[in-house]
Amino acid sequence: MRMFLHVLVLASCLDSLSLVGTSEARVVFVSNVDGDDRAEGRRSQPALGIDGPVRTIAKALRLAQAGDRIVLLNTGLPYREAVSLTGHKHSGSPVSPFIIEGNGAMLDGSRPIPAGAWTHHLGDVFYFEPTGLGYQQLFLRGRPAVRQPAVAADVTLPPLEPLEWCWWQARIYFRVEAGRLPSDYEPACCSLRTAITLYHVDHVIVQNLILHGYQFDGVNAIDAARRVHLNELVCRANGRSGITAAGASTVEINACLLGDNGEAQLRIEDYAQVHVYDTELLAGSAPAIQFQGGEVTVDGQIETSSERKR
Repeated sequence: MRMFLHVLVLASCLDSLSLVGTSEARVVFVSNVDGDDRAEGRRSQPALGIDGPVRTIAKALRLAQAGDRIVLLNTGLPYREAVSLTGHKHSGSPVSPFIIEGNGAMLDGSRPIPAGAWTHHLGDVFYFEPTGLGYQQLFLRGRPAVRQPAVAADVTLPPLEPLEWCWWQARIYFRVEAGRLPSDYEPACCSLRTAITLYHVDHVIVQNLILHGYQFDGVNAIDAARRVHLNELVCRANGRSGITAAGASTVEINACLLGDNGEAQLRIEDYAQVHVYDTELLAGSAPAIQFQGGEVTVDGQIETSSERKR
């Protein structure tokens, strides 16, 4: 009798696994041009009723369930959002991962700096105090400006050449060309904190996105983000890092490009384990990899805190 009960339990478990493995994942479409957050996101094109795309990624995440796929339509205009994936609702399974498909779209966390927000400092140098402390970037006509390193403990501003800037004492200092004003360069700075935050999720894929201009990170796997795959991402010109993995997260990075980020291209904390394949880590003014714990392999080779600092 006991053996018979064990067989029944095993059969029931196998039936449950079969249902999970064969259930069809839902697709939620997002368009920041034609979408409407009153819709259900079931179709990629506007439709009568509620079937058309939603307008924001945040609404798509509210609609989505475990194992679903969110598809961003690349409209040519950036999505200006900071989104979070959290818990079982935004997780998947080995046969049905939770997926965000970017189709080459950009998430942009920057905002223009108004002409009247600048204060004259000395000579051709002006400064601007952004709201919110932490990390920053300065963009001129949409491109990151050349940055000179500085720390808050410095007693004087470091020398700046024309079109160079530094982040010093919670201000952006920028030297213009002779006879020009900061507003002549269409300046912008980081505004939103992190493009994609992953917390206590499992079996997640994020792919084919450009993540640009966020105050902290392009992607932050903050804790217990397990079996996360980041594929074909371009993480550039974010204030702190292109990608940060922390806590007990396990992340695989495939065919990505990380460059021009403020503190590091890839940042590892605590007990995180990261495997990097076929990825460019463009160390310039910041290290390719910054270690504060954790473990990284790059194309199968173990990296240590004494390696790849520049």
